[in-house]
Amino acid sequence: MANQDVQTVGSAADKIKVALALALLLAGLVGFYQLSSQPMVLRVVSVLAGFVLALGMASLSEPGRRFIAFFKEATLEARRVVWPTRKETLQMTGIVFGFVVIMALFLWLTDKSLEWVLYDLILGWKK
Repeated sequence: MANQDVQTVGSAADKIKVALALALLLAGLVGFYQLSSQPMVLRVVSVLAGFVLALGMASLSEPGRRFIAFFKEATLEARRVVWPTRKETLQMTGIVFGFVVIMALFLWLTDKSLEWVLYDLILGWKK
């Protein structure tokens, strides 16, 4: 029972931290519009400061720590990917482009053939 109370308090504290992070982010955005008469640099700094402070506050919560861990794992996984070379990319792009052209011609020929069969042969609308 005591363990559940600790988890409830922890999750409530995390909710408060996330809410504060959202409030900081919103404050940065509101600051951008409130400082409309100020130079653009100051307005952008307001947004960036709100964003950085929101990230800092969110990283103190358990969901924030899990997100940071997920982000680190995702970047490690992206580094392990074997990316195609420029030559392979150009070859595959050419194959896809060629296939699209062939399919476009096939569909155009099918459309014109059906149009000829329906309108000329069956209905006799075109003369």
